[in-house]
Amino acid sequence: MSAVTNSDIQAAWHYHNGTKHPNGTLLDRWHFYDPRDQPLLFKVYTDLEPVPLPLDTTPQGISALVAISTHGLPAGDERLPDIGALARILYFSAGITKYIKYPPPWGEVPFRAAACTGALYHIELYLVCGPLPGRFPLEAGVYHFDPRGLALRRLRQGDYRGLLVGASGNEPGIAHAPAVLIYTDVFWRNAIKYQAREYRHAFWDSGTILANTLAISSVHDMPARVVAGFVDGWVSRLLGLETQPELPLVLVPLGYTPDAIAPSAPEVPPLRLKTEPASDRERDYPAIHAMHAASALMDEEEVVAWRGQALPMALPAPSGPLFPLQPDGADAMSPDPLEPVIMRRGSTRRFARMPITFRELSTLLERALRGVPADFLQPAGAMLNHAYLIVNAVDGLEPGAYVFHRDRQALELLKAGNCRGTAGHLALGQDLAADASVDIFFLADLKPILERWGNRGYRAAQLDASIAAGRLYLAAYAQRLGATGLTFYDDAVTDFFSPHARGKSVMFLIALGQKARRR
Repeated sequence: MSAVTNSDIQAAWHYHNGTKHPNGTLLDRWHFYDPRDQPLLFKVYTDLEPVPLPLDTTPQGISALVAISTHGLPAGDERLPDIGALARILYFSAGITKYIKYPPPWGEVPFRAAACTGALYHIELYLVCGPLPGRFPLEAGVYHFDPRGLALRRLRQGDYRGLLVGASGNEPGIAHAPAVLIYTDVFWRNAIKYQAREYRHAFWDSGTILANTLAISSVHDMPARVVAGFVDGWVSRLLGLETQPELPLVLVPLGYTPDAIAPSAPEVPPLRLKTEPASDRERDYPAIHAMHAASALMDEEEVVAWRGQALPMALPAPSGPLFPLQPDGADAMSPDPLEPVIMRRGSTRRFARMPITFRELSTLLERALRGVPADFLQPAGAMLNHAYLIVNAVDGLEPGAYVFHRDRQALELLKAGNCRGTAGHLALGQDLAADASVDIFFLADLKPILERWGNRGYRAAQLDASIAAGRLYLAAYAQRLGATGLTFYDDAVTDFFSPHARGKSVMFLIALGQKARRR
C-alpha cells in the first residue's frame, strides 16, 4: 500500500470528523484520565550540561495591546538577538511564570507563560542559530530550551541554519535569520488525557505560545514570522526526533541579516541523546501519526509549491444589522506593558455574570485580529478563520449571535436573544461559556483550504485560529479581564451559527469576561 501524501485530503477529513465531540470514531467515549498518571511535564536531557540564560524581566515600556498588533517585519537593517533578548523571548513564550499548589493528586503545578490544554505542556522549543555576539556570546548550534532552570542545552555544535533554509524551500525569513526557533509536540503528554484529539491541541497550544513569541519579539523590534512549510523529515533528523514520540510543528525565524544563508544538504549525523521518559505507561495513538504523516512535505520542491499564494477567505456581504466597532484610541488604550500582562495571565476558572463594555470588546477584536505574519497567509494581514460570537453580556450590544466582518470592522447580528444556555451546551456543557460575557468561535471553511494546501492546510487553519486566540488572551488581560480556551461540540457549533456558517468547521473557542472573585 502506498503512503498517503499531502494531496490525499481524505486523510484530513477522516481525522477531523473522527475527533469530533461527542462521538468521533477515533475517540473512546469511555476514556478516563487519572491525574495520578500525569506524565513528566518537561523534556529532560540527562547527559547535557545547561547553558544558563541571563533573564531580565524589566518591562520595556511597550503596551501589550501595541505589541500584539505590530508585525515585526525586517526594515533592511541587521537585527541580531543577543542572549539576553533570546532569554526574554523564550521565557515570555514558554517559561515558568508561577507555581500553584493544589491538593493531591496534582500537587504543585508549574504554570507557563502561555495557556495549554490540561496544563500538560506538551510543546517543546528548540533554537538553531549561528554565532550570536554580545556580552555573553552564544556559539552556533542546535539547542533545546529547558524552562525549569531557564537554560539551553546544546544538541549539536555548529551552524545548521542552512539545513533549515533548504527544508523551508529557501523561505526568505529563514534565509535571513540569525536564529530560528522550532516548536515541537511531545504528543503523549497531552494524548494521555485527550486521546487522538491531541493533534488539534498541538496547534492550539503551540499557537498560544506563538502569540506570545510574536508579541515579545515585537517589543524587542525583532523581526519574527510563522513558517509552517518545511520538509518534516529534515527537521526531525536535525533534532533527533525520528525514534521519539515528538513531532515538528512550526519554525519561527528571529532577527534579520542582510546576507542570505545558503541552503545546505540534509545529511546530519544521528543523535543518540538520553532523555527521561515522559511516562512509564505511554500508549501510542496511530491516528496522530497518520495525520502528521499525511500532512508532511517530502522535499524542497513540494514546500515551494505548497506555499504559493493564499486564498481569499471573504465573508458574504452582511444582510443583518451592523454594529461598527468602537475601540479605544491610542491615547485611551490600556498602557499595561506586555511583560506584566504575561506574568499575570492565566486561564480563568470562573466568570462573574457581569458585562464588559462594547468598547472593551471592540478593542479586543481590533487589536487581536489583524492577521498573522505567516508564510501561508498572503497578503499581510490575511486570515483563514472567521470569528463568530455569542454575546451574553456586553454593554451597548444586544445579546445574541454575531459574525465579525474584519474588512468593515463591524459585527453583524445573526440572531438576537439570550444564548447563555446554548453557549454552555456548545462548550461541552461547561458553565464557563454560559457565564462569560462573550464567547468567540473561530470557524474555517476547510474545503477550499484543503483543496489549496492539502492536508497541511489543516495545520495552517488550526494555527491561524490559535494564534488569534492567544492574542485575545493577552488583550483581555491587558484590560484586566479574564479569558479561557474551551473545547466544543463541533457540529452543534456550526449548526447554531448556520445558515451563515454552513459548511464551516470550528477551530478554536475562547471565552472572555469579568473574572469572578475567588471564593
